[in-house]
Amino acid sequence: MAKSKIVNNATIEERLTALFELQKIDSNIDDVHKLKGELPDEVQALEDEIAQLDERHERSRNEIKELDIKVAKFNADIAEAQMLIERYDKQQDNIKNNREYESIMNQIELQRLEIELCQKRIRETKTITDGKNQLLDASVKRREQRVKALDAKREELKKIITKTDKEEKNYQKQREKARKVIDERTLVYYDRLREFYHRDGLAVVSIDRTACNGCHNQIPPQVRVELRSRKRMLNCEHCGRILIDRALAYGEDNANDEETFTGYAGYTEGEWEE
Repeated sequence: MAKSKIVNNATIEERLTALFELQKIDSNIDDVHKLKGELPDEVQALEDEIAQLDERHERSRNEIKELDIKVAKFNADIAEAQMLIERYDKQQDNIKNNREYESIMNQIELQRLEIELCQKRIRETKTITDGKNQLLDASVKRREQRVKALDAKREELKKIITKTDKEEKNYQKQREKARKVIDERTLVYYDRLREFYHRDGLAVVSIDRTACNGCHNQIPPQVRVELRSRKRMLNCEHCGRILIDRALAYGEDNANDEETFTGYAGYTEGEWEE
């Protein structure tokens, strides 16, 4: 069995203790985050939705403005056509022959058709505008509801942060202190385990009677015996979590929970051997 390296003058037992303390601290931090629940994500989702609604409202208002401009143009065309009709009506007083009469009447008819066409386009455009205004009004009301919900969520989150901020900062300081006595290789593995088992965040577990307290699979007797020796770091062969004996973790006498085993035949050394 290879000799254990010493990190910052810490023995394996001290490093295991530090790891377990780090796990407890990280679990406390996890509990603080759980207290916040999904509020941060909900706040972000509401903020994103409101931003999208604002963009949509801006586009809708611009589209409505363009439609209003079209209506104004149609009304101008109608006014121009009416002015031409009045002019042609006056010209009828000076008609000299049937040819001029027919020409003027054709022009008047064309202007009347132009007026009808513009009036039709105005009706169609206003129908589209009314529809867009209705959608915009509904969307504005939806935004108002979302803003109220966002304010409520923010206030709730603010209260939780105010309540837990000091506690979390204290845990963070403890966390930094605990990590200093653990070697880089172990920390990398620990962090990787924490990320992999993100649901419970357990990377360091004790043995509950004869089973891993993380995956609840049985731990071989020879591993439990070696674990009590505290000469090197071991991990569960099933889930890969770092193991620590209960006596070291909780200051308990767990001799009755574990079987006595003196042989090591058939045991493959874990990846923590250096």
